[in-house]
Amino acid sequence: MKLRIIAGTILSSALIVSAAWAKPHEVVITADLSKTGPVINKDIYGQFAEHLGRGIYEGIWVGKDSPIPNTKGFRNDVLDALKAIHVPLVRWPGGCFADEYHWREGVGPQDKRPIKVNTHWGGVEENNAVGTHEFFDFVELLGADAYINGNLGSGTVQEMAEWMEYMTSDKNSTLANERRENGRDEPWDIAYFGIGNESWGCGGNMRPQYYVDLYRQYATFMKTPPGKMPKLVASGGHTEDTQWTDVLSANIDSNMDGISYHFYTLPTSEWKEKGSATEFDNNMWFKTLERTMRMDKYLEDNIAKLDKNDPEGKLGFYVDEWGTWYDAEEGKEPGFLYQQNTLRDAVVAAVNFNIFHDYAERVHMTNIAQMVNVLQAMVLTDGEDMLLTPTYYAYDLYQVFQDSTSIPFTIESDDYVVDGEKLPAVTASLAKGKDGKTYLALVNLDPTEEAKVTLDLSGKKVSKLTGRILTSDAITDKNTFKQKSVVAPKQFTAKANQVQLPAKSVVVVALN
Repeated sequence: MKLRIIAGTILSSALIVSAAWAKPHEVVITADLSKTGPVINKDIYGQFAEHLGRGIYEGIWVGKDSPIPNTKGFRNDVLDALKAIHVPLVRWPGGCFADEYHWREGVGPQDKRPIKVNTHWGGVEENNAVGTHEFFDFVELLGADAYINGNLGSGTVQEMAEWMEYMTSDKNSTLANERRENGRDEPWDIAYFGIGNESWGCGGNMRPQYYVDLYRQYATFMKTPPGKMPKLVASGGHTEDTQWTDVLSANIDSNMDGISYHFYTLPTSEWKEKGSATEFDNNMWFKTLERTMRMDKYLEDNIAKLDKNDPEGKLGFYVDEWGTWYDAEEGKEPGFLYQQNTLRDAVVAAVNFNIFHDYAERVHMTNIAQMVNVLQAMVLTDGEDMLLTPTYYAYDLYQVFQDSTSIPFTIESDDYVVDGEKLPAVTASLAKGKDGKTYLALVNLDPTEEAKVTLDLSGKKVSKLTGRILTSDAITDKNTFKQKSVVAPKQFTAKANQVQLPAKSVVVVALN
């Protein structure tokens, strides 16, 4: 069920207006603050760390002997930045990489681990310096939970079962003792375990009907001590596809906690020419947001399949890859998927947060792609230097929604219109945080017009809004290694009856 109701356009919005005719978008939000909806799972703010480009190596891992300050080989500056936004969950080791990953190559002495070729991403050498023990060091340093993605595509049932035993067994089995000999006495906790990834593509080019039987077979042998079983994740579909969700939820009746789903935001919606990360105009800004807003319809359609096949609501829907994907930068290795990050990316992130919150009953977990130096990253590094992206700050603002309790509301918004196509000018979230405060998030998608937001609230007296805003002068503004704070949050306050939301902005405030 979708929590939020979008009412129709409340004014006949000016379609394309000159500055002289410009007027703020009118927005009305109505809510009874004494009412509550589902919990917004903290894992919606999960992240993805694949062996891809400079995501793992150089991005988070520099090795214990590096001159870059580190803890157990993980660079301290990146750890501190990620801890500050309370990353709740990290997915590893892929992605497409997962279905060629053999866990035994990543345990034992690092200098004796085999070197393989990362065939999916750049054809570079992978020395397996970051393996199972190092990954769990990383999530424990972060204070995050682990999401392990198993190898269904090129692995075996035995290999996957033995990895699970190696990680979780508390017995004196040979595998558990091997883990102890490698430096870890106590078994680890795993929050989620994925059985394959993108099995419709890089994970094996399967049909969902074939995958169903494989999943049932593999899941049968995922065994742990009592209380250690992770949520098991089936590899689902992508983009507008609903067949995978339908077939999997209709034919797998046990040992499955949720189905994964992937959707990327490409400004042009074309994989061959996706669009630039940093050079774009207002028209491409709109196209990017139109593409990302399709997430709403795709979730609605897939969740309708779940509601049909799983009316008791036992299954979760996990968007474990999402985010912006642009053309490779000139001079950069295309297979590394490195891209810059502008204010547009922060708005894309916030729009998606609001959508995920709307489907909190089913969407319990998502992972943005990816954490550092890859696609829509939180952090970019250059040698010993590091910067925080606008997307990082969107996560920073929204962290108050982790494990908050949603509050049902309606929003009536003018449209933001370009060339006859329209989007809601403003999207929002409303929830009661774990600290007891009530939080409102607002995103103005329009790059040129501000919005006047009227709050029609009952159940609690509200007079003032206090929080932070993320915006900038130009839609292409970004943080660079020479200018690291071009796009950064600022304080935001408003009277409850006079909320003016600047163009191209993200605001998160407490209602006082």
